[in-house]
Amino acid sequence: MPNTFKLLTRDVAPASSGTPETIYTVQTGSTIVVLTLTLANVHNAEVTASVTIVSTTTQTSQTQNTTAHIVKDAAIPVGQSLSALEGKVILNVGDLIKVDCSVADKVSVVMGYMEIT
Repeated sequence: MPNTFKLLTRDVAPASSGTPETIYTVQTGSTIVVLTLTLANVHNAEVTASVTIVSTTTQTSQTQNTTAHIVKDAAIPVGQSLSALEGKVILNVGDLIKVDCSVADKVSVVMGYMEIT
């Protein structure tokens, strides 16, 4: 199984405040390890941002996963960034990462990950 390090960027997100934007969907045949996830405030005022993982994966003998927050309504001051991860997160096929912000198109997203195929 090859491992490939990758980078995903979004200049601004989400298109509409209150409607989380899908930043990444794990593709068929892949598992990913999210290594970094940084949100930067590109607005002229403080914003709040949230990152959620949407997963319907069921592990052997476990309850089905649901939507969970990595960070919820975290304040990001003007000109600052927020590292949304304290550690690594493993995502399986079909899992989604979504980002929301208190103001539309005012948070920039950078995600570094390793894709295992």
